[in-house]
Amino acid sequence: MSTKTPWWIRVPVLFFLIFGLMEFFIDSGDKPAIIEYPITQFFMLLVLMILIAIELILGSIENIMFQTLSEEGKERYLAAKSKKYDWSWAKNLMKKLTKSRSIEREGEIVLDHNYDGIRELDNVLPPWWVYMFYATIVFAVVYLVRFHVIGEYDQAQEYEQEVAAAQQAIEEYKRTAKDLVDASTVEFLSDESDLAAGEKIFQTNCVACHTQDGGGSIGPNLTDKYWILGGGIKNVFTTISEGGRDGKGMIAWKQSLKPAEIAQVASYVISLGGTTPANPKEPEGEIWIDPNAPEEANGTESETEEIAPEEMEQATDSTEVAMN
Repeated sequence: MSTKTPWWIRVPVLFFLIFGLMEFFIDSGDKPAIIEYPITQFFMLLVLMILIAIELILGSIENIMFQTLSEEGKERYLAAKSKKYDWSWAKNLMKKLTKSRSIEREGEIVLDHNYDGIRELDNVLPPWWVYMFYATIVFAVVYLVRFHVIGEYDQAQEYEQEVAAAQQAIEEYKRTAKDLVDASTVEFLSDESDLAAGEKIFQTNCVACHTQDGGGSIGPNLTDKYWILGGGIKNVFTTISEGGRDGKGMIAWKQSLKPAEIAQVASYVISLGGTTPANPKEPEGEIWIDPNAPEEANGTESETEEIAPEEMEQATDSTEVAMN
């Protein structure tokens, strides 16, 4: 049972191969599986012990089989085991690629030039170098025809295409990476899980100034249409992130909350609009009108009020009396 690879190479290679497969197939997020799930540490320790046990068993079997051999067989076995692997194919390949001459045969290619005892050899160019030189010629011809004769595209067009593709990839990454959100890219999160997370953050950090239902205490009422620093998801996100008015506004939460968490609590604050708190605080600030909303939503279109028939009759009678 002679093997060409020693055990101290087989065991680490198999161990790290199993380790790599474990990390590949176990979804552990940003952390390695062996750190995220401590049970995997026990698993890898068990794998290592099994590999060592297999090597010990194979060594014992080899020793037993060796003892059963005859003296002649033992000698042949030891000779085969001690024989080193012959890399003849690699040596032949290197010889073909370099066409080098051995020191014993250098006399065949020595030139008559003699410079202070230094002789010159007439070596040929290595075939690998010649092949690469021919390849560069072929590449140059193809490049010339493609870009200077046909004119497929130039560097400016290639640059614009690469920039456009990179910009598209950045925008796609920003849409999927919530922690990269900022005041210019934030959007209202209507998902129940995001609103629930925002409510949890609000109840933990904001109730001291705004009360549990958002009616306001030290801070303003969050349920009415009045806003001190502007309403809408972008303004609310900025206010939470950067803080309120200097000296009398709330602190900046960007040091304590992640951008994704600020977006969640801002969305929850927006969702409080129109609710009825137990003890609402008096309005502060001004009514905020979304400049991007339709005119109907902002109430800017003229509305025709319906007048009751009794009011019409009273108005008519009053006009007649005034005319008489």
